[in-house]
Amino acid sequence: ENKLVTILIILVFIAWGIVTSPFGWDTAFLPSDPVPVDAIPDIGENQQIVYTEWPGRSPQDIEDQISYPLTTALLGMPGVKTIRSNSIFGVSSIYIIFEDDIEFYWSRTRILEKLNSLPAGTLPDDVSPALGPDATALGQIYWYTLEGRDKDGNPSGGWDPHDLRTIQDFHVRYALTAASGVAEVASIGGFVKEYQIDIDPNAMKAHGVNVAQIMAAVKNSNLDIGARTIEFNRVEYLVRALGYIENLEDLEKSVVAVRNNVPIRLKDVAKINFGPATRRGGLDKGGSEAVGGVVVARYGTNPLEAIENVKAKIAEIAPGLPAKTLKDGTISKVTIIPFYDRTGLIKETLGTLEEAISLELLISILVVIVLVLNLRASFLISSLLPMGVLLAFILMRLLNVDAIIVAQS
Repeated sequence: ENKLVTILIILVFIAWGIVTSPFGWDTAFLPSDPVPVDAIPDIGENQQIVYTEWPGRSPQDIEDQISYPLTTALLGMPGVKTIRSNSIFGVSSIYIIFEDDIEFYWSRTRILEKLNSLPAGTLPDDVSPALGPDATALGQIYWYTLEGRDKDGNPSGGWDPHDLRTIQDFHVRYALTAASGVAEVASIGGFVKEYQIDIDPNAMKAHGVNVAQIMAAVKNSNLDIGARTIEFNRVEYLVRALGYIENLEDLEKSVVAVRNNVPIRLKDVAKINFGPATRRGGLDKGGSEAVGGVVVARYGTNPLEAIENVKAKIAEIAPGLPAKTLKDGTISKVTIIPFYDRTGLIKETLGTLEEAISLELLISILVVIVLVLNLRASFLISSLLPMGVLLAFILMRLLNVDAIIVAQS
């Protein structure tokens, strides 16, 4: 009796289904709000990770003074199913597993509240636990390396692991972290550049200084100090004492002690140079040392969309990456080279599913036509099949069900 209303409602649901479909169809003037797409079902547990560093400490010390106190303190939180801990050299990792019905970000909030309210003396004074990124175990969507390439894109080298790791930590990582949908960009491989002070026991004994004095001298020599302001001719000037270390010479001149009005400098009792920080792992690519990063997608985000955002950010920062001229005249430019990209797997999965759904709909329509032997009736019956698929996409979007291969099947 209300054909116009019925047709309008059907058109609305068809348009809504096309808008939410995960296949990347051209929606023309309609907005695009696709179902989040991934190729791998996330069957992991609902867990959060508390990560604590205590450099130089043995696994037993980490277990006794960090892992055990934190585990017992976190046991009383609501919704916790179990807590597991892992203590290795200098690092404590605590895995807090919640019940499946506990909301992801609510659990993070309760953990932060608990960590901020720990009684004094629970942990050593110089230890600060941190909550891991808001991602799942399957959040690693993009891996890349930093390599020196010539203008034709061929490997040219010329960059040592120190330089590449510095570029990764202070340039590339910050830029990619700003991409929408990214929870964390973790650096891997290479060597972290640091100032290294090798003390000379004989020189220390001769000058009468100890390790505590050397540590205090290093700490106090890397400071900027403010001294308020001075007003001169109705202009206010800021007074600052600039003391940050900029090179090895600044550190060598640090005064450790004074004997008979003669300053004993750090270079008199120790050797100062640049060197690599101690590391517990590395990145190997084709049998060679490599430097790169891992992009981790935020919980609940669309992995395909997050990868596209990361690629757009890489294209944006690529022209600004450093370059150098090698001895043979070749210009070697630092280039971001992906070696794991989940986009291909996702699109192959979607392509397979789209083809399967299309063939199934076509076969079903042909079967209905053959059985009914009435074109009009066959059209009405068969039209319910694609509408059913589009309605499924709408419900998946409303219920936050990712378009993984299991859900699509």
